[in-house]
Amino acid sequence: MIRVLTSATRRMTELAPAACGAGLPADALWIDLHAPDRSEVQFVEKALGLELPTQEEMLEIEPSSRLYQDGGATFATTSILWHTETEAPEISPVTFVLGERVLVTIRYSEPKSFALFQAQAARQAGLCQSSATILVGLLEAIIDRLADILERCTAEVDRISKDVFGRASPGGHIHTASQEYTDTLRRIGRQQDLVNKARETLVGLGRVVGFLSISRQPPLDKAGREHLKTLARDARSLTDHAAFIVSNINFLLDATLGMINIEQNQIIKIFSVAAVAFLPPTLVASIYGMNFDFMPELKWPWGYPLALALMLLSAVVPFLYFRRRKWL
Repeated sequence: MIRVLTSATRRMTELAPAACGAGLPADALWIDLHAPDRSEVQFVEKALGLELPTQEEMLEIEPSSRLYQDGGATFATTSILWHTETEAPEISPVTFVLGERVLVTIRYSEPKSFALFQAQAARQAGLCQSSATILVGLLEAIIDRLADILERCTAEVDRISKDVFGRASPGGHIHTASQEYTDTLRRIGRQQDLVNKARETLVGLGRVVGFLSISRQPPLDKAGREHLKTLARDARSLTDHAAFIVSNINFLLDATLGMINIEQNQIIKIFSVAAVAFLPPTLVASIYGMNFDFMPELKWPWGYPLALALMLLSAVVPFLYFRRRKWL
């Protein structure tokens, strides 16, 4: 799919394949290739005189394959986080091709930041002054979107923390169903995955912004370079914040596993105390269950009640001792 933003309309318009023969609009500022087929890529390449990277080339991780200049344009590829509202967030490569007149984006995903920037560009004419201003505004929209995602992650981590440390009863005992621990571990894992992917996106954006800052092909004006410096600082601060969230998530993971161990230890302790409490009655019953001919107690009229009382007493005394020591 080919969508074009022009300086006249400041709105993305889909360019139908049948209209490709007429060429690109003369006032086109942004060409967005969303999951393009080979014919659409070839059409844009012919119209701009550039060689655009393929999807396989966009997946390469070498800096020389992601950040380079060719044919009077600057090529920058980075991975963008998307699908964050689902249980399986993903990152997908996006290529920015900054020419002197036109910005080209190549993507095979639908990050929400693109739609947000398109709506913002329709309202603010200053964002569509040139291809460079569109690129800077788009990068800013992506970083702002990542900031919102990290804010949500921070709030969710705070809720998980309250759930983990709010399970103890007033007496200090913890009684939690295993399903609750499973749900907590699943929530922790999702936040860990989401923050790590957001951090990976921020690191890639930092490289792109740094590369654009030193690029001279095409040149950026002073305002554009100052804006890029601001975006670089924002990306670094968000990266540090993401690292802080990851450390909190790791702490919550350790705390949850510790709570599970405490719960298991309490269960094992109950069985251990019960075994110790029933050991003396078992010993008494074993003694009087032996089949010897000479056992004076067997002839006593009160021998049987005495044995029962002795077994009961030997069970109650350890139980009271354990309760006094607060082992139960």
